[in-house]
Amino acid sequence: MGAVSEDVPLARLFAMAFRLLVDGLHERLAERGWTDVRPAYGFVLLALRDAPSSLRDLPATLGTSKQAVSKLIDAMVAAGYVERAVHPQDARAKRVGLSPRGRDLLAAVEEIYRELEGGWAEVLGDDRLTGLRHDMVTALSAAHGGALPAVRALG
Repeated sequence: MGAVSEDVPLARLFAMAFRLLVDGLHERLAERGWTDVRPAYGFVLLALRDAPSSLRDLPATLGTSKQAVSKLIDAMVAAGYVERAVHPQDARAKRVGLSPRGRDLLAAVEEIYRELEGGWAEVLGDDRLTGLRHDMVTALSAAHGGALPAVRALG
């Protein structure tokens, strides 16, 4: 194991950790037959996890352009991960929600993340991993008025 370098910015370490986890996720998804999943799908899965959303609200939620969201939703509809429907309060608007296949994918993602975190626990120990999670929640919540912010797409 290499020496701890105190001069590596946390942002760089978090970016490396994010990439390691996302790459591991997609490798394991492919091994389990989820071969058409793109990394950007995860942001939509999280945005729709608790309830459908208006298509017009998703760009702000995801932190990206209307055009990018439209293309992403089109791809996810074609793959069967999300469904579009007429908004119940506005017939001109579209509502987007997870399909049964999308919910199955979300469940697979959460299972794989638990496995990947288990690997981190083997390296760090359960207590240190729990402490790391607690510290991250504390710092992020403090920076966002006491609650965790939404996960937003990069760029």
